[in-house]
This record gives sequence, C-alpha cells and structure tokens, in this order.
Amino acid sequence: MKQITITKMQKFLIFASIGLWNLSVSAQESEVLEEALPGFSITGSVDTYFRTNFNGLNKYVYGSDGETPIAGPQAPATAFANDPGFALGMANVILGYRGKKIGFVADLVFGPRGEEAVFLSMGSSNIVNQLYVFYNVSEKVRLTLGDFNTFLGYEVISPVDNFNYSTSYMFSYGPFSHTGLKADIALSDNWSAMLAIMNPTDYTEFDPFGVYTFGAQLGYSNSSGSAYLNLIYGEQAPGLDPTFQIDLTTGWDFSESFYLGLNTTYNSTDDVGFYGVALYPQLQTSENFAIGLRAEYFKEHANGHDETVVYNSDASLTAFTLTGNYTVGSLSIKPELRLDSVDRDVFLNQDLEPTDNLSSFILAAVYAF
Repeated sequence: MKQITITKMQKFLIFASIGLWNLSVSAQESEVLEEALPGFSITGSVDTYFRTNFNGLNKYVYGSDGETPIAGPQAPATAFANDPGFALGMANVILGYRGKKIGFVADLVFGPRGEEAVFLSMGSSNIVNQLYVFYNVSEKVRLTLGDFNTFLGYEVISPVDNFNYSTSYMFSYGPFSHTGLKADIALSDNWSAMLAIMNPTDYTEFDPFGVYTFGAQLGYSNSSGSAYLNLIYGEQAPGLDPTFQIDLTTGWDFSESFYLGLNTTYNSTDDVGFYGVALYPQLQTSENFAIGLRAEYFKEHANGHDETVVYNSDASLTAFTLTGNYTVGSLSIKPELRLDSVDRDVFLNQDLEPTDNLSSFILAAVYAF
C-alpha cells in the first residue's frame, strides 16, 4: 500500500477546517456535539494588521547598486506587529479536553506571530504553541506536564487576551513558553500557589543542555481582580550564571467602567538583564468601545559587559501605547498609536538621520472563535 504523507500545512488546514466547521453549526447542533463529545472544545483566532511610521522609514533603502539594502523599515525592538504595510499576525486553533480528572490542550499556531512565539522550535513542532496534559490529583492540586505558555508577565502571545495589539518590552524579553512539570495548588478560595521544574526558557521541544529552571508563583484573586508574584531561577545554558527573574502582575476593576493593571519585573543573567514597570489603565466608554493606555519604562543593565539586551548597553526607554478596542460580536478592531523614546539614537528617520524616538500607527483586526 502506498504511504500517504501529510505536510505541516495540510495538518494545519485540517485543524483549521475543523475549527471553521465548529463555527458553522447551529446552536442545536452544538448541543448535540457537546453531548456526543462531552468535555471537548475547539477555539482559536485569526489576526491581521496594517502598520506605518510617522517619522521613520517604512521601506527598504538600497545602495548605489540597487540590490544591497543600507537601511530598512523601522520598528520598536519588541515581539510581533513590527512589519510595515499590510501584514499578517497568526491563525490559532486550540483543541482541548477537560474531564473531571484529566485533560489536554493542543494549541497550534501558523503565521509570522506564531513563528516568533515558537522561535526555538524546529521541524514539525514549529506550529506548536502549547501541548500539555493535566491530572487533577484532588480538588486543590493539579499537575501539568508538557509545553505551556509562561506564567510571568501581564501580556500573552495570543492577541485575543491582550488589550494592546503591539507588545511591551518586558513581555518581549521575558520568557514566552516553558516545557516541564508544574503543580498548581489552591491554598484557599482566594490564594493559590504554583511550583515548577522546566527546561531552559523557550526550549520547548526538549532540553539540549541538561540543566533545569525552577519556577514559582503566589497568587491572590477575588471578584474585583488579582495579583500574582512570579519567580524563575536556573541555568539557561552551560557556563552561564543562573537566570533570576522576579515579576509582579496585578489588575483591578475600580468601577464597572475603569480598570487598572500593573506589571513590574527584574531579570538578570551574568549581571546582564533588564527591569521595568508598566501601567495599563483602561476605560470602557460604551458597550462596544474601550480605550486603554500602556505606559512603560524599561531599563537595560549591562554592568560593564559588552552584551546588549535590546538597543545598547544600559539603555533606558519609555513607550506609550494608546489603543482603542471596538468589538462587533467576536471581531475586535484595534486602532493604536505608539511612541517609543530611547536615551540614545537607535532609530532612523525618513531622511536616514539617527533619532532617539519613533512614532507609529497600527490598525489591527482580531477574530476569536
């Protein structure tokens, strides 16, 4: 019998087709599906955007030979949403099962945003954003084994769960994902804890170095909001001092229309790293529209080393991002203004002159199902 080979693209299209079919069924058919496959779910999203700079290059500039680029489109040194003109985000399909004791999540991504999120993955796993199984040992303890997105930070990979479309510096240079074993523990109705042992950060397929990172979290939540203190510590590669990062993420509803979030973090490896703080005030102005600001301060620390984290040794910066969020059903339209300012000339303006700031505009569309 001839062996049939299914490519990665075909696999993704199969999963995407299943997700789109799930969208098309009627409410009655959905009830039948839930009865036939209790606990199973198919969710996901697609996103795309337009981006332009007001005072920076939006295209490649070539030398006298017409072939060698001497400068390119300018963008903040953050993850995702940095391409000029009309650009793609990612398609995301999440297959899940949640039983009384056991369950799994298979989170598949495809597109530029997904590729950046799983940048250390190779082969067939370069579309895997998360892949884990869990076991409820009791009502208070859950064990999770596999690849899961990081528990540090305010922002996440999926644009569905972020108010702003572009991402912060703290998110971009903190962990994206981990592979390992973690235990989530409910200490009370309001307090929780988590302990984990994991591969080096973002090595999601396997551990190439034989070293491990430890993680911990202490959380508090109630009907008005939550606060989480997060920690990771461990070697990321042989010969390096252990990475230490401590992170506080919190957010609270001060009224039915006003929310305030905060994220602050400190990261260090061999005396090189960063620290920062960001505020996230958000105002719901109507049933369909909200507006929010991310005000971030970010500081590299190199302590005499030549290594750089983002722009240059010991650079400091501020970034203000104002985002609107207009929702129509499952579709979110997000116009966004962003201003990045650094304490040295790291950008090029449209005259190819160095400048210390960059102002930009994004219009994004995010559809969740």
